Amino acid sequence: MTALGAHRIAPAKINLFLHVGDKRADGYHNLASLVVFADSADRISLTTAPAFSLNVTGPQAGPLKDEKDNLVLKAARALASWSETRGHKASPVTLTLEKNLPVASGIGGGSSDAAATLQLLAEHWALPIHADDLHAIGASLGADVPVCLARMPMMISGYGDILTAINTLPDFSLVLVNPLVPVATGAVFRALEARSGAVSPILPAKPFKVGELATLLDRTINDLAAPAKSVAPIIMKVEQALVATDGCLVARMSGSGATCFGLYATKDAAKSAAASISKQNPNWWVSAAGLFSVV
Repeated sequence: MTALGAHRIAPAKINLFLHVGDKRADGYHNLASLVVFADSADRISLTTAPAFSLNVTGPQAGPLKDEKDNLVLKAARALASWSETRGHKASPVTLTLEKNLPVASGIGGGSSDAAATLQLLAEHWALPIHADDLHAIGASLGADVPVCLARMPMMISGYGDILTAINTLPDFSLVLVNPLVPVATGAVFRALEARSGAVSPILPAKPFKVGELATLLDRTINDLAAPAKSVAPIIMKVEQALVATDGCLVARMSGSGATCFGLYATKDAAKSAAASISKQNPNWWVSAAGLFSVV
């Protein structure tokens, strides 16, 4: 059983590109996206308790304080239901979400929190659950949860359900910037007009360098950037702030926004850029990040 006070990291999900295809009969859109995870992260922890409950703490907790049914609790209930229907006890816990990532920000915070909750509770309850079953539970909670269960570089297709592991990417650093303006995914999709189609570029079969990655990304786009900027024009200022920093190889919005990322070859360049942007925009959320590593 998981030790008292056990925890799991919920890293930020970054869409290096995001191509949108046709809308499906189920209401989702077909997508093509290259996803990585940054070490900027939320944190889920648990303690045993007489009933299920959730505490939300951390610097970005404010928008979630009044939520009655956070995705973390939905994940816990979904796994408890799976467990109990198969005769496994799901003892109640108090979950604590340390919210460090901005809410509704295009970096999969809620989905990553849900994925971390599923994994933490599966371990805590010592469940004999197959990865495919955990994947299915995650998919029932949201299209991004399955890739957040993987927490490694992935090429995504379908509506987010087809995942292909990518192990040829170079090491690089990121600067993540959010103006602390929530952007609703539904509003962005409603404003979507032009689509690239759910097509991905072919990645090199062998490990390649960060400059080659930047060149490859120059041939891609985030189709949700234009509609997101119509919903929240400040995103353009965020992108411009990243472009203006030394060493920025690519600057682009992630997901449905409003978080944008800058791609840098070194940690020092990313830290310097983050410091510069923070100084000029003290009310923004800014994070210099490396790639998340599963240990």
